[in-house]
Amino acid sequence: MRRFLRETVADCIPPGGGLPITIEIPMQPFTIAFLLALALATGVKLWLAMRHVRHIAGNRELLPREFEGSITLAAHRKAADYTVAKTNLSMIETVSGTLVVLAFTLGGGLQDLSLQIARLFEFGGYAHGMTLIFSVVAIGAAIDLPFSIYRSFVIEERFNFNRMTPSLFVIDLLKNAAVGAAIGLPLLFCVLWLMAQMGAYWWLYVWMLWACFNLLILTLYPTLIAPLFNKFSPLEDTSLRDRIEALLLKCGFRAEGLFVMDSSCRSSHGNAYFTGFGRAKRIVLFDTLIQRLSATEIEAVLAHELGHFSHRHVWKRIIVLFASSLAMLWILGQLIDFSWFYTSLGVESRSTAMALLLFFMALPSFIFLIQPIASHFSRVQEFEADAYAASHSNAEELVQALVKLYRDNAATLTPDPVHSAFYDSHPPAMTRIARLHASQA
Repeated sequence: MRRFLRETVADCIPPGGGLPITIEIPMQPFTIAFLLALALATGVKLWLAMRHVRHIAGNRELLPREFEGSITLAAHRKAADYTVAKTNLSMIETVSGTLVVLAFTLGGGLQDLSLQIARLFEFGGYAHGMTLIFSVVAIGAAIDLPFSIYRSFVIEERFNFNRMTPSLFVIDLLKNAAVGAAIGLPLLFCVLWLMAQMGAYWWLYVWMLWACFNLLILTLYPTLIAPLFNKFSPLEDTSLRDRIEALLLKCGFRAEGLFVMDSSCRSSHGNAYFTGFGRAKRIVLFDTLIQRLSATEIEAVLAHELGHFSHRHVWKRIIVLFASSLAMLWILGQLIDFSWFYTSLGVESRSTAMALLLFFMALPSFIFLIQPIASHFSRVQEFEADAYAASHSNAEELVQALVKLYRDNAATLTPDPVHSAFYDSHPPAMTRIARLHASQA
């Protein structure tokens, strides 16, 4: 028996009056496939999160023997409670995200929003498409905002990590919105124009635009975008600077400068990273990291980061990203002209903007189960970077730095193995440190 999913858009009265519009959506094979993929992805996410919580709670009182003397039982308990709190919030976000996707698609939200925009603003074409996408992004941001507030001012505050004031939170929110609009709206217009004007191979032109845009952002981010949110000061510690510069010379790495970022104004978490592309590469140290690690430990951490560049991990990730994005755009290019693609996801109004929204709402559920593959290759790269650091600095110093970072950032030492294999981009603490110790043997 043919089944139908019916959605009545109550308030969408056509200009000039008339009866409410009723959209009758056949339960097509793709509708069933989408619902199954969404249910599977949501179920697996919740199952993994519950496993993670149970495993961590079950090991809360059991400090791994390898960390006795370097991490206290109290710190281990804090890490367990912190991870459980974050994971519990992530489960609520998972359910919320699933409901939002269903509301926008089969619930008729996108169709209703498209009709309301056409009715209120009385324009079509690129303006309608950009307004539709902007509205969806704004609604999504509004839904995510309470989670972000709770994460910063409840969870991070409870565990003494939050240093962000409400005013700074609002300023960051406004800056992110302004930067996103300044960059995103012109890019979106170009994408919609290419989709409309470049014929059957529009997806190739959009991909080339997207690839060039990403390379441009990688180049400009350190000097134009990042300083809008944080202050970057040249590293003033001359002994540390000399040590780092000697390491860079030894590794054959050139950087535009060594900078310290004022991360302590937002969080007490510590970290370091390389940023930029080509000649615009910079080394950035969190001020909280400098406060906690010795000069030799910082050198070891940076040697690990240099390992990523030595093994060309950054380029490999860019290539994988570009290849996967090309494949996804090609798939969208094959779907965009089929009416069933729209009606199966609750939409009658066909447009390039609608196709983009539907595709990127449905896609995550279909590709979710490949996440462990990406996580595995990321962990392999982390092992390679650790091995590089062990051969170009002191492995024991890297171990000590990692232990301090695990402790001070309240990173759990006992993640659920299945959850870790599925999600974690870095190896578990015990496995990673055991390999570093083995490299010294």
